[in-house]
Amino acid sequence: MMLVGTENATAKTAASGECGEILKPRTDKRDYRRIVLKNSLEVLLISDPETDKCAASMNVSVGSFSDPQGLEGLAHFLEHMLFYASQKYPEEDSYSKNITEHGGSTNAYTSSEDTNYHFDINTDSFDEALDRFAQFFIQPLMSTDATMREIKAVDSEHQKNLLSDSWRMGQLQKQLSREDHPYHRFNTGNMDTLHVRPQANGVDTRSELIKFYDEHYSANIMHLVVYGKENLDKTQGLVEELFQGIRNTNQGIPRFPGQPCTLDHLQVLVKAVPIMQGHELSVSWPVTPSIYHYEEAPCRYLGDLIGHEGEGSLFHALKILGWATGLYAGEADWSMEYSFFNVSIDLTDAGHEHMQDILGLLFKHIKVLQQSGVSQWIFDELSAICEAEFHYQGKIDPISYAVDISSNMTIYPTKHWLVGSSLPSKFNPAIVQKVLDELSPNNVRIFWESNKFEGQTDKVEPWYNTAYSLEKITKFTIQEWVQSAPDVNLLLPTPNVFIPTDFSLKDFKDKDIFPVLLRKTSYSRLWYKPDKKFFKPKAYVKMDFNCPLAVSSPDAAVLSDIFVWLLVDYLNEYAYYAQTAGLDYGLSLSDNGFELSLAGFNHKLRILLEAVIQKIANFEVKPDRFSVIKIWPWTEELDALSHLEAEDLAKFVPMLLSRTFVECYIAGNVEKEEAKSMVKHIEDVLFTNRKPICRPLFPSQFLTNRVTELGTGKKYFYHQEGSNSSDENSALVHYIQVHQDEFSMNSKLQLFELIAKQAMFHQLRTIEQLGYITSLSLSNESGVYGVQFIIQSSDKGPGHIDSRVESLLKDLESKFYNMSDEEFKSNVTTLIDMKLEKDKNLDEESWFYWAEIQAGTLKFNRIDAEVAALRELKKDELIDFLDKYIRLDAPNKKSLSICVYGNQHLKEMANDKDKIPSTSIEIEDIVCFRKSQPLYGSLKL
Repeated sequence: MMLVGTENATAKTAASGECGEILKPRTDKRDYRRIVLKNSLEVLLISDPETDKCAASMNVSVGSFSDPQGLEGLAHFLEHMLFYASQKYPEEDSYSKNITEHGGSTNAYTSSEDTNYHFDINTDSFDEALDRFAQFFIQPLMSTDATMREIKAVDSEHQKNLLSDSWRMGQLQKQLSREDHPYHRFNTGNMDTLHVRPQANGVDTRSELIKFYDEHYSANIMHLVVYGKENLDKTQGLVEELFQGIRNTNQGIPRFPGQPCTLDHLQVLVKAVPIMQGHELSVSWPVTPSIYHYEEAPCRYLGDLIGHEGEGSLFHALKILGWATGLYAGEADWSMEYSFFNVSIDLTDAGHEHMQDILGLLFKHIKVLQQSGVSQWIFDELSAICEAEFHYQGKIDPISYAVDISSNMTIYPTKHWLVGSSLPSKFNPAIVQKVLDELSPNNVRIFWESNKFEGQTDKVEPWYNTAYSLEKITKFTIQEWVQSAPDVNLLLPTPNVFIPTDFSLKDFKDKDIFPVLLRKTSYSRLWYKPDKKFFKPKAYVKMDFNCPLAVSSPDAAVLSDIFVWLLVDYLNEYAYYAQTAGLDYGLSLSDNGFELSLAGFNHKLRILLEAVIQKIANFEVKPDRFSVIKIWPWTEELDALSHLEAEDLAKFVPMLLSRTFVECYIAGNVEKEEAKSMVKHIEDVLFTNRKPICRPLFPSQFLTNRVTELGTGKKYFYHQEGSNSSDENSALVHYIQVHQDEFSMNSKLQLFELIAKQAMFHQLRTIEQLGYITSLSLSNESGVYGVQFIIQSSDKGPGHIDSRVESLLKDLESKFYNMSDEEFKSNVTTLIDMKLEKDKNLDEESWFYWAEIQAGTLKFNRIDAEVAALRELKKDELIDFLDKYIRLDAPNKKSLSICVYGNQHLKEMANDKDKIPSTSIEIEDIVCFRKSQPLYGSLKL
């Protein structure tokens, strides 16, 4: 019999253990079932009748730690190779092509101990896609010619990472560990490790690749999640049919016992030179892996306390001293055998000079936690917050959900496959105290990054060429730092008033399916949409403060930015409590002012909104905070910033706010009168009190964004040297500007992008291997539509890449001209399915409506209208559209190629410029060019 065991999930939590019921959120209506095939493949089936996309994720319990010696990156390379073809589906790249043509996406990742493959697709194409996916693990074809091409792709991916500080520092931490532990290795692979060295040693990489697959890819160490629209029985039958062919060779999951760091690798201070400007301090300790105590959550508990940002916290102290702009704490790199607890601190220039004081305060804070003991009430708050988040979580993409669960299946008992570590529920002070005691000076590793160390280092990490130096430090040194640190009163957090307790849903009677204009005055406008779809106790609020002075000059733009930074800075200690309780907020610059967003549980949202508005009304410039914000993270070249002082901002803000209009959108579990009351409160505080801070805008002050119009039939070029002289990567953006927002035209352009996308990826990425980053996407700037090709390459220069894009456009002509009526209809159906995909949560729905409000288009029925246009579209009409706007020599074509040259190709720039046809235009000065061109009319009237 094929089926070994079946479990139907319910929302109950009665059973426990490996064969218990699957715990799911109270609001989750999906059905779940665990099955085990006769080949020992363990599967979770998910049935969601409401879904528009189906998805699958296969987690294989083998990763880069299993790379053979001398073939670093082989597991990652194998992940790439499985995408190519299989014995059943031998056409190269047909798997990716099939998925893309049916509205889906596909990807994979390789970690230390796992490799995860996943895809999603429109529901009516799921069965075939799942069959193609299953063949990865049954009979893949790893052809000789594909092998060399994909080694180049892996190398290109590595080239992309060379200038990423996170990759560089991650590898440096690995470098400074036990050489006989797989943690020490380079795990992504490159041309050297996968071709040059093996070839020199007489090793055939392809043979090793097949050997690795045969040895490790066994059904009994795989975990599959299948997310479908059909009922569980039907999906189960499909899975049994498609996946039973995976071999089971009864492999054990590879284990790598022992700690990566011995005493030689502890009590060290490492100084490293980053690529980016700035300074960062990362403090790391090997600790007991939390995975064995995930319900007690020791690292989550300690991460929340050490990383807290309220008054009395370590970060608050460092911020007031002007030494830090960010602090993050928690468990980082971990496996079943080892774990590291990390504290990362973004330093200011002054903080860099006070590194010893900062470390002294960190250890002082840890000592406070050790002495105060583990608090029941703090754990209970953490538990309450996590429980609310879990039980009232919104849906996410099926593909992301499947990936999360398939990786959980290798670690957690069945009961907690959906939960993972997200529900701390067992208070155990001893377990938390044990990890807390491990955060000692005896086993600390300190990594200190700064460009100021340039020329002061004596070592180089071999894979990323990171310059660094290493010195040993003793616990006595750290004790001295603690004793000499500033006398700061570090405290535990206070109880969190933002934790929601009211999860009741409002009873809405309205019949409106789109946002309605609920209220309009000379001060504000309120768009409102109650939630009648997601049924969660959550709300979404957007408020755009339109202040024309914000963009009136370079000085004004910089001062507006600092104003927003300081608002966030002043609110941080208070709003941090809201954010930890599931109520996110953000302040950011908008096109013509600044924007406030609030999203999350509606119960306490009004309290946070009023606090933010009060802070705006009572804004004052604190010179010490101004100076900290002014030096970070601005670039040194920003002339406008150099002469600005605190008093300039103090004078500017009242003028900035003096003329304002507030555009509002309120959606979710909020009644009409509540929404009106929120906006009325803003008006009362800012506009209509005894001494009003704001006055209404004059009609002429309603500014709108307008886009530069390229000349019809013209091709423009802009050539630029890369800003980092050591960067070998070059890049091209090939942009085709087409039209201003119109439903029928939009649909034709979207259809072109859908059909051309896979052909572009196959030709330029798979066949020609121009670069790892190779994309074709739609562009929509303030309602002006176009398409853009983006390619980054360390192999070829932008001039060559641009010629290949033009060659591809030529090839695409015949693809479209020769398309059968059946193929055309199939693509139209796919695009319609994609467009009709329902929003999964309140945030997604709100992003769409807010974009319409911000653009001024207010086409809330856009989806239905564009789908209607697609249903009427004829193939000849699409061809006419392409002939007019997209084809290489189209009469109405407007294109711009932006060529950025890395150091490998810089010598080609002058020659590329000389080759520009006389009919094309070279842009020498962007400002002058923009001034000389006409503008599209604004859609925001």
